Amino acid sequence: MTELLNLFVALVIGAAPAGMPNQTQTYLPNLSDESKACIECHRASNPGIYDQWGSSKHYGANVGCYECHTANKGDVDAFEHNGYSISVIVSPFDCAKCHKEEVVEFTASHHAKAAQILGSLDNILGEVAEGEAAAVSGCRQCHGAEVKVTGPGKLDPDTWPNTGIGRINPDGSTGSCSACHTRHAFSAAQARQPENCGRCHLGPDHPQKEIYEESKHGIAYYANKDKMNLNSSKWVLGEDYSAAPTCATCHMSATPDLPLTHDVGNRISWTLRPAISEKVDEAYKKQGVEVKPWEARRNDMKLVCGVCHTPDYVQSFYHQYDNVVNLYNTKFAIPGKDLIASLTAEKMISKDVQFDDEIEWTWYFLWHHEGRRARMGASMFAPDYTQWHGFYEVAHRFYTELVPQARELAEKAELAGNKSGAENVRKKIDEILNMPEHRWFIGKMPADEKAKRDKASEEFKKRYSK
Repeated sequence: MTELLNLFVALVIGAAPAGMPNQTQTYLPNLSDESKACIECHRASNPGIYDQWGSSKHYGANVGCYECHTANKGDVDAFEHNGYSISVIVSPFDCAKCHKEEVVEFTASHHAKAAQILGSLDNILGEVAEGEAAAVSGCRQCHGAEVKVTGPGKLDPDTWPNTGIGRINPDGSTGSCSACHTRHAFSAAQARQPENCGRCHLGPDHPQKEIYEESKHGIAYYANKDKMNLNSSKWVLGEDYSAAPTCATCHMSATPDLPLTHDVGNRISWTLRPAISEKVDEAYKKQGVEVKPWEARRNDMKLVCGVCHTPDYVQSFYHQYDNVVNLYNTKFAIPGKDLIASLTAEKMISKDVQFDDEIEWTWYFLWHHEGRRARMGASMFAPDYTQWHGFYEVAHRFYTELVPQARELAEKAELAGNKSGAENVRKKIDEILNMPEHRWFIGKMPADEKAKRDKASEEFKKRYSK
């Protein structure tokens, strides 16, 4: 009877389509006994998970439930389940058993550190100004959270479920591979598509997805998606596809000259996250930490660009991009930060409580939202985000809100008896507005430039008044 049953199972397995388990199929011939036992239950109780796993490369490699979910009995999140010690969370440490190089690269990346936002202005907004539930279901679902264990097989519902890219796992590892390689198919093709990155990289403060969609790169991708060969096992730009780049192409994937990397910052030369942009290795230098220099990172990105563009084209792009970042820094970010520092030093805004003064919100919007959009738009060929969603908003916020609010605070301070402080703040405002970039605002544009602009204005009016 047993022999007949085994023969029947073998025939069923043989009839199943390659790479996909049949719902009547009990197990694969080479699957471990532990995973066979898991499948016996979970193919009925969780058919969606079973089918996703059946379409994965894990299925073809005889990697089943137990191989990923097994745990040592001493692990903080381990629990006994039908005679086996397992954990719910599959962490990078678990993935490293087979994918060691990828995990080493990922762990060195900013993605793996994304949960380290405690104490940041973003975190204060999420947890304090907005509220804890907003942070749990908002911020931490992208950045990651520290997952806490409350008992055997029990995870704190305020910290789980969570697939944030920088998740802090009970085993001490950081990150979540399934943030990009969604379980249980763990599809490389899905991870290569811009929509995958757009789960987190979108919105008013970091709209990379929208910027990409506006760019020529995004337009080419959506027009030629069927030519992208997304299921290629190696997916080398210029060999397996050339119709368009995706986020993964530029930041991670292989080219004829570069290997694939899971360190997404490995080819980035500027960091556009802070109020004032700096080269990506600058913060590490200040800490005495040696990392890959920004010049080397940029050269690697140029190799990616060079698959489709000429050296002169690439160099000219970086010339324009650097000019945008330097303009933002010099004209708006550094003066804005200096003005906020002056107001804080004169005790016109509080130092210990964030976002209790209107001008703190104004400054945050300027650099965290509009300033990032301007810089990021320029970095990815999106002129509307550079201009109207970016620099226009930055300038409007600077001239019509930040400066007037600083003047108002100085006036209030003077009325309250702080005359010296008010004078110091006014001097700072005057110093900023007398910079060459701002003199137009106070009627001090050089005469030759004013004459040139007046002439151009008159010619424009003549053209469109007919």
